[in-house]
Amino acid sequence: MATEGLHENETLASLKSEAESLKGKLEEERKHDVELHQVAERVEALGQFVMKTRRTLKGHGNKVLCMDWCKDKRRIVSSSQDGKVIVWDSFTTNKILTASGDGTCALWDVESGQLLQSFHGHGADVLCLDLAPSETGNTFVSGGCDKKAMVWDMRSGQCVQSFETHDSDINSVRYYPSGDAFASGSDDATCRLYDLRADREVAIYSKESIIFGASSVDFSLSGRLLFAGYNDYTINVWDVLKGSRVSILFGHENRVSTLRVSPDGTAFCSGSWDHTLR
Repeated sequence: MATEGLHENETLASLKSEAESLKGKLEEERKHDVELHQVAERVEALGQFVMKTRRTLKGHGNKVLCMDWCKDKRRIVSSSQDGKVIVWDSFTTNKILTASGDGTCALWDVESGQLLQSFHGHGADVLCLDLAPSETGNTFVSGGCDKKAMVWDMRSGQCVQSFETHDSDINSVRYYPSGDAFASGSDDATCRLYDLRADREVAIYSKESIIFGASSVDFSLSGRLLFAGYNDYTINVWDVLKGSRVSILFGHENRVSTLRVSPDGTAFCSGSWDHTLR
């Protein structure tokens, strides 16, 4: 037993000695370390750095607590002690685009409440709209109870393209990721794809077994899949190129009223009249 204790003491002593030796070597090596300011001396100076306020987003009624950029590099989400979460379009500052039951769309200045531009052309309630991807210009598409999908120039207020191939109300429109096309979902139980360059409908997504209206549509990040929520509580997933249904999702207990793919394309969220998001 005494021999074992002596062996342990010798081992601890040797380990302590080794640790002290390593510590000494580290201290010696640190003498050769280069300070940050020494490295910076070899880097070209930036010169005068000027930053300006580009946008002031007004809308909260109390202290702003937090914010973050969306991955589309365009939208900002903020929350405040006023109990609101606001999604901002940082490109158009304090402007919002609305669709109305009076058959028009309108561009508003949020701060002043002033109408900046109105868009006339629909013959009935406008139920939906979608802004073009930022890279493709100042356009948006709208759909309504007149069965029309219309593409608008936000600067001139004029309709630049119009499509009327649905047999009932258009409940949802969504631009293709590239901005060269858009999809629509309608009460006629079909979703359709329109090519803006060809100026025509290029695909219909439907099955005889689907008899309920499509309430919301969105594309996958690549644009290969089209997700569509229906009034029969289901979500159908379509192959955009082949026009075939590749999946059907169940779970909601009432009509699917909205759905959106996440910015990174790894998931999508649906909202329903059953009071849930999935």
